[in-house]
Amino acid sequence: MRSLEQIVAVPGTTFVLLLVAATMEVLGDAFFQSAVHRSSGLWRWIFLVAGAGTLSLYGLVVNLPQWDFGKLLGVYVVFFFVVAQIVAKLRFNQSTTLPTLVGGFMIVAGGAVISFWKG
Repeated sequence: MRSLEQIVAVPGTTFVLLLVAATMEVLGDAFFQSAVHRSSGLWRWIFLVAGAGTLSLYGLVVNLPQWDFGKLLGVYVVFFFVVAQIVAKLRFNQSTTLPTLVGGFMIVAGGAVISFWKG
């Protein structure tokens, strides 16, 4: 898995890899929610397997590179929040509320402080 180390070494690609990881985590969770609450029979098993596979790949993506994940967690949480809102709307037809938007703004602001504040 040395290729992930090479990818992370290129400036800017860390953000792309974190976005991919956040997307995989959100989709894995969405597959499980679909399995548990929105399907039955064969589709339940298909969603369960898809969720397990997606979350396993997510675990590999975030744990194989040797990076300062504590520092990058701020950006990761931003990506996770944004992708979760998109999936909630598109897959589950859930509307974003004003409190969620206000909290989301704070998440994005916090991620920016953690990532870009030089101190």
